[in-house]
Amino acid sequence: MFVEPKKAKSILNEAYTHNPGPWRDHSLNVAIAAMSIAKRTEKLNPEKAYSLGLLHDIGRIKGVTSMRHIYDGYMYLSKLGFDENAKVCLTHSFPIRIIESYNGANDCTPQEVSFIADYITSCEYNDYDRLIQLCDAIALPTGICILEKRLFDVALRNGVNEYTVDKWKAFIGLKEYFDNVIHCDVYGLFENT
Repeated sequence: MFVEPKKAKSILNEAYTHNPGPWRDHSLNVAIAAMSIAKRTEKLNPEKAYSLGLLHDIGRIKGVTSMRHIYDGYMYLSKLGFDENAKVCLTHSFPIRIIESYNGANDCTPQEVSFIADYITSCEYNDYDRLIQLCDAIALPTGICILEKRLFDVALRNGVNEYTVDKWKAFIGLKEYFDNVIHCDVYGLFENT
């Protein structure tokens, strides 16, 4: 079950009051990108894509964290019964299913790391997971951008690791995948990319 878009936006805005920051505008842009791409497909529900994009970073409600936000988001939405949104909280940061590929600090407990690692290696990714991964990688707080701009932004803020190049290649592969699904360049859906 996923959160209806109106409720998802309300949850996002409430979370923002607990931890204001650019993450909310980033989430709004991820949602807009996801809905725009989903509208061009035959199989994806644009409202669901929008909801998943809005709440992919909802773990930020708990404060300024790094890897922990994905775990907190999963737990928060799972308790509310929104399993599909909760899943995307975990999968959006892992286009390659290796926990060490996370760009940023590991601020989770060993048990939380083990949970995330087990989850991302055992769950089946679907096109919604892949769509939010892509849209997370083309959305800045200021708008939609090309992959390279967003990936460089993340690298400057969080550093790189031995998996960075493989992760970047995975994001490029996701863009090519959705270019083929919608029969045009994803960037063409957005004015200022």
